[in-house]
Amino acid sequence: MSKTDLSEGRAVKSNRLLSVDALRGFDMLLISGGGTFIVLMEGKTSWPWVDTLARQLEHPAWIGFTFYDFIFPLFLFISGVSIAFSLNRDIRNGVEKAVMYRKAFWRMIILIILGILDKNVPFTFFDPAQIRLGSVLGRIGIAGFLATVLYLNFPWKGLLAWIGGILLAYYALLFLVPVPGYGAGNLSFEGNLVGWIDRTVLPGRLLQKTYDELGLLTQLPALCLAVFGTLAGDVLRSDKKENKKIRIMSLAGIACIGIALLWSLHFPIGKRLWTSSFIMLTAGMAFLFMTLFYWVIDVLKYQKWAFFFQVIGLNSLTVYLAYRFIDFGETSKRLFSGLYAPAPEPWHEVFEALGAVTLVWLLLYFLYRHKIFVKI
Repeated sequence: MSKTDLSEGRAVKSNRLLSVDALRGFDMLLISGGGTFIVLMEGKTSWPWVDTLARQLEHPAWIGFTFYDFIFPLFLFISGVSIAFSLNRDIRNGVEKAVMYRKAFWRMIILIILGILDKNVPFTFFDPAQIRLGSVLGRIGIAGFLATVLYLNFPWKGLLAWIGGILLAYYALLFLVPVPGYGAGNLSFEGNLVGWIDRTVLPGRLLQKTYDELGLLTQLPALCLAVFGTLAGDVLRSDKKENKKIRIMSLAGIACIGIALLWSLHFPIGKRLWTSSFIMLTAGMAFLFMTLFYWVIDVLKYQKWAFFFQVIGLNSLTVYLAYRFIDFGETSKRLFSGLYAPAPEPWHEVFEALGAVTLVWLLLYFLYRHKIFVKI
């Protein structure tokens, strides 16, 4: 076969993997705020592990890393896995490249628009200066489009070269390009190059006032996570034996984490700046999480527990927007407050948040039973 149909150095398997849907559901639940009830448990028990877990579900103020920092990069990685499956399916069905480009482009535009609406509710129609352009959905759309373009035109070695080139270029930019008033290599909140570019070029409201972590320059390293995901997707859909897939993905994860730790000695790990070391760390973790889910769910066939997350993963956009626009917390309070009224008052907010997660899942289960899946 020719390079046009993506079979050069790539596999032809296309069966949908439950592990991908389950991992997406696990991730999307946390992105949308499904772990809030754990955060609210901090200080309410005598169990130190609960407080530790709660603190891991909050972002650090600046440089640093918690598990919660991993959640959004993991989704970008999973979106790359899905891209590898969907594009190869389109190729087998005879879809032309131009059509795939167009589909990815319009998906990006729709996600950017939805992201702007999401981050600006209530929308300031008559005050454009207060409209925030950076968004989670917009970043997913942009990364998905660019990853599609790269995947359709480069073999796996070329994709690795793009990842390396982008991360090194981003590293060089932040350390070599001087920021007026601060100089080069300044990674402080006020003096970093990311913020200066956002303040200078990006119109509208910036999340952190002096910069926006979902702004312009950080899109470059974020893209690499989706490209890493396409490489993982190629491994998963290949005809290789299951043990070999697990070995390749595990080694990739360990290698990425090792590079991240070495790089962090000079370029600290931090989500706020999407540093190159942060990208490598979260890519490595994503490889390992994907490997673990694949091994347990699709190889060992322990699948019943994954159904809870599969229901969420099949309607990831729905759960994200539902949490943003529907007050499940208030509904939970009205429905369940009589049940947890005897509990100590500090625990009421915990049970309210847990009830909200339950209501969200029941809504998604209803959609699942009726085969309603919202996709772009």
